Amino acid sequence: MLKRRNKSIKVLVAAVVVGAAGAVGLNLLFLSPGPIPSYQEVRASYTRSEALLLDRHHEVIHELRLDRQGRRLDWVSIENISPALKLAVINAEDKRYLHHKGVDWVSIFSALWGSVRSANPRGASTISMQLAARLDEDLQPRIIRRSLLQKLNQIRQARVLERKWSKEQILEGYLNLISFRGELQGIKAASQGLFGKAPQGLNDSESVVLAALIRSPNASIDRVSDRACMLSEIMNLQASHDEIVSRTTEALSHPYFVPKQAALAPHLSQRLLGSGKNGAMSLTCTLDGTLQAFAADALVQHLLTARNQNVRDGALLVADIKSGEVLAYIGSTGDYASARYVDGTLALRQAGSTLKPFVYGLAFEQRLLTPSSLIDDSPLDMPAAGGVYRPRNYDNKFHGLVTARVALASSLNVPAVKTLNLVTVDSVVEKLRQLGFRDIRDADYYGLSLALGSVDVTLWDLVNAYRTIANNGVWSPMRLTFDGGGSSGKRVFSKEVCYLLSHILSDRESRSLTFSLDSPLSTRYWAAAKTGTSKDMRDNWCVGFSENYIVGVWAGNFSGEPMWNVSGMTGAAPVWVAIMNWLHRNQPSRAPEPPPGIVSIEVENASSGGVRREWFLKGTETAHVSEAAEHANFRIVYPPPATIIALDPDIPGEAQKVLFAAAPSGAALQWILDGQFVGSADSPFLWSPTNGKHTLILADSMDKIYDSSAFEVRGSLSP
Repeated sequence: MLKRRNKSIKVLVAAVVVGAAGAVGLNLLFLSPGPIPSYQEVRASYTRSEALLLDRHHEVIHELRLDRQGRRLDWVSIENISPALKLAVINAEDKRYLHHKGVDWVSIFSALWGSVRSANPRGASTISMQLAARLDEDLQPRIIRRSLLQKLNQIRQARVLERKWSKEQILEGYLNLISFRGELQGIKAASQGLFGKAPQGLNDSESVVLAALIRSPNASIDRVSDRACMLSEIMNLQASHDEIVSRTTEALSHPYFVPKQAALAPHLSQRLLGSGKNGAMSLTCTLDGTLQAFAADALVQHLLTARNQNVRDGALLVADIKSGEVLAYIGSTGDYASARYVDGTLALRQAGSTLKPFVYGLAFEQRLLTPSSLIDDSPLDMPAAGGVYRPRNYDNKFHGLVTARVALASSLNVPAVKTLNLVTVDSVVEKLRQLGFRDIRDADYYGLSLALGSVDVTLWDLVNAYRTIANNGVWSPMRLTFDGGGSSGKRVFSKEVCYLLSHILSDRESRSLTFSLDSPLSTRYWAAAKTGTSKDMRDNWCVGFSENYIVGVWAGNFSGEPMWNVSGMTGAAPVWVAIMNWLHRNQPSRAPEPPPGIVSIEVENASSGGVRREWFLKGTETAHVSEAAEHANFRIVYPPPATIIALDPDIPGEAQKVLFAAAPSGAALQWILDGQFVGSADSPFLWSPTNGKHTLILADSMDKIYDSSAFEVRGSLSP
C-alpha cells in the first residue's frame, strides 16, 4: 500500500517537474547571456602541469612538474584527435551532440521520467553543459548533485556557449579539460599515460575505453571494460570483446606513466622554474642542449670507471667567457649519484689548490714576485694557532729553488704558503671577495692554510673567478637566461697580471715537474687549467679555459667521504679535457695576445744553468736570477710569521723598537717592509713600529726573495 502511494507521489512530482521544465525551457530563450569566455581565452589560459625549460636553440631540455593537483599536458587541437575517440565520446556522452543547441530536451525529459522509475537515474547533461560547468566554478556541485538553480544556470550557459563557440571548439575544449583517470586531465595526458601514444593514434578499442572512463573515471577495471564493450556494440565497431578487456586491464592495472619530453637539466630547472614565482610555464635558458647531453654522459661515464676508488658524485659547468652565458649545468649524475637532488654546482666544498693562481696573481700585482722569482721549496715549519704548520707537497717531495712559474704550474705547496705569507692572508681574502666568492670568512679563520685551499667554495663561484682571469681581469656575473642586458663588470686584476697567470697555467713544460709532459691538461689547442685536491682527498677539481670557453669539474662524494688515491688529474681532469675536446672538435683556440704593459726578455737562471724567455710586468724584468751561496739558508729570525707585537703606552715611543734579524748574517741582503726598502739586513735592524698588519721581506739586491714574515702591531704610544 505504502509503495503504491510513494509511486503515485513520484508520478505526480515528475509531471509537475516536466511541466516546469518545459516552461523553463521556453523562458531560457529570453535570459541574458552569462560571462562565458571565448575559445581563444580558454586556450590562452590553459596551463600544463609541467613547466618546460628550453635551451638557447628553443629545444626542450627539461620538463618539471609544478602542479600536483592534476596531470595536464599540451592542449590538443581537434584535428589531432583520433576520429574513433571523438565518435566514441559523442556516443557515450551526448548522442545528439551535432544536432542540438546546447541542451538536449529529449534527454532531460527522459531523465526526469527515469527518476520516477529508477533509484539510479541517468544524467542528461550534454557535452556543452558539461563544458559550461567546467568553465564556471559557480556551476560545480556543492555536495553531490547540483541544485535546481545551478542546473538552470548550466542550461543557460550551455546555450550561450553554443552561440559563441563552434561545435568543433566545444568538443575540443571538452576533451582537453575533463578528467579521465585519477589525476590525468585532458586527452593527451590520458592517451599517453594509459596507452603510451598521442591522441591521434588511438584505435577503436582504446577509444571506447577512454570514453567509458569519462562518466566514472575511477571505476573498477571490470566496470570500465563492461561499459567499453557495450559502447563498442552500440557503435558496431570491429574491436572484439577480448581485445577491449585486454586493453582495459593493461591500461588500468598498474600506475600510469607519462614519459618526459626531456630530462637533461633537473637542477637548473628547479633553480629557474621550481619556485613558480615567475609564473612561466616555458622558459628559455642559455644552455646548449647538445653540449648538456654530452657533458652529462661524459661525467657519468668517467665516474662509473672511478667507482672502485670510492668516487660517486660529480658536478660540472661550462660557460662562454665573454658573455658569461652558462652553456652546460650538471648538478649531479642523477640516478648514479649518492644524493641526486643535491646541486653540486652550489655545494660548498674545500677548494684545494685551485686558489693558488689568485695568491700568485696578487703577488705579481703587488710586484713582490715575477714569474722568474726563485722560491725555496724545502721543509717549512710555521707557527700557527694550536701548534706548528708544516705544509707538504702532494708527492711528499721537495724540489729546492724553483721559479714562481714552476711553483704555480706544478702546484707546489711550500712556495704557495710562502707567497701567501708574502702578500698576507688579509689581502688574499679581500681579493677572493672581489672575485665573487661568497661565504668567505675573516682572514684569521684561515691562516696560512688558505694557500692550500682550506676555503669552502662553490663550483659556480670558482668557475666565474677563473673566468675573470680569462676575461682579462674583469669580473661579471654568469648568466642562465637572456633576460636583461649583460653586466659591464668590475676590474679585479689587471690585463697584464691575467696574461701572466694564463701563460703559466698553459705552460706544459713548467707543469711537468709534478704532472709530467703527457698529462690530461696537455691539449692539442691552447688552454690554461688548474687542478686541485682537498685535504684527505675529499674533493677533486679541474678548472680551465680556452680562447672562448671556461669549464669547471668537481668530483667527490656529497657525504664528504674521502676518495681512494684520486687526484685532480685522475678525478676531474679527464672529464674536463673530454668536454674541451668536444668544444674544439671543429674550432681552434688561440693563445691571448700580450697586453702593452708586458715585456719579454731572455732570463738566465744560474741555479739551473738554463736560459728561457720570460714575461714580466713592465719595470720588473730581470735578465739574471741566481740561488744563494752554497749551503746558505737565509731566513728571518725575528719577527716570526703571525707575531703580534703590543705597544706599551707607558713607555716613550722613541724607546720602543722592533728588532729585524736574519740568519746567517753578512750576506748583503736587505729589508723590504710593506713593499718599501727600510734598511740593510747585514746586521740587526731596529724599526720604529706603527699600528697595523705588516709584511717583512728578506731579499737581495736583485730582488730575489729569500724569506718573508707577516706580523701585526697593536696598541698605541704615549702622546
